[in-house]
Amino acid sequence: MKKTILCITAASILFAGCSTMNKQQKGTIIGAGGGAAIGAAVTKGSIWGILAGAAIGGAAGNLIGKKMDTQAKDLKQAVPTAQVERVGEGINMTFGSELMFEKNSSVINDSYKSDLASAVEVFNKYPETNIVIEGHTDDSGSDEYNMTLSEKRANAVKDFFISKGVSADRLTTKGYGETQPKYANDTEENRKKNRRVELAIVANEKMKEEAKEGKLK
Repeated sequence: MKKTILCITAASILFAGCSTMNKQQKGTIIGAGGGAAIGAAVTKGSIWGILAGAAIGGAAGNLIGKKMDTQAKDLKQAVPTAQVERVGEGINMTFGSELMFEKNSSVINDSYKSDLASAVEVFNKYPETNIVIEGHTDDSGSDEYNMTLSEKRANAVKDFFISKGVSADRLTTKGYGETQPKYANDTEENRKKNRRVELAIVANEKMKEEAKEGKLK
C-alpha cells in the first residue's frame, strides 16, 4: 500500500511539474522517474502505460524525444483526421473507428485507406520505431463480441500496414473490446469516441542503443 501511494504521489508531482515543460523534456523526466510505475499510476489506459514503460530517460531519452517530436509533426501533417499526441519518449496516435470501419465491420473503408497510407509513408521514414496497434469499442453488444471485433480491427490495420511496406516485425496488435473507454458510454457521441484504434509508437532497441551511445541524430 505504501509503495502504491508513493507511486501515485510521485506521478502527481511529476505531471504537475511537466505542465511547464516541452515534450522532449517530459520524456527525459518520465523515463528517469521510472516510466512503468508512473504509467500505471496515472491510469490513462494501456497505451499510456506502454509509452511510459518504454521510456529510458536521461540524455538518451532526450535524444529519442527529439526524434519523436519530428515524427509526430510529420504524422499530424500527413493524417489530419487522426489525433497525434506526444507522450514521454513516444507517440500516441488515435484513429476514429467510425471513419475507418462500417458499424460492426472490421473491413477498412476504401475512403480511409489514403489516410492510413499517408501514415505508412511516415512510419517507413522512421524505421527504428515499433508500433503497437490497439482496437477499442463502446459498450454496445456483448463483451465477447466487442473483444473479437476490436481484435479483428487491430489486425486489419496491421495487415494494411504490412501491405504498404511496414515490416511485420515492427507491429504488435491487441484488442481491448469495451474495457478501456475514454468517455462514459452514456451518449452516442461518447460511444463514437470510444470506438477507436490507438497506436503507441516507440523506439526500438537499435534506436535506444544509438541514443545511449550519443549517435542518434
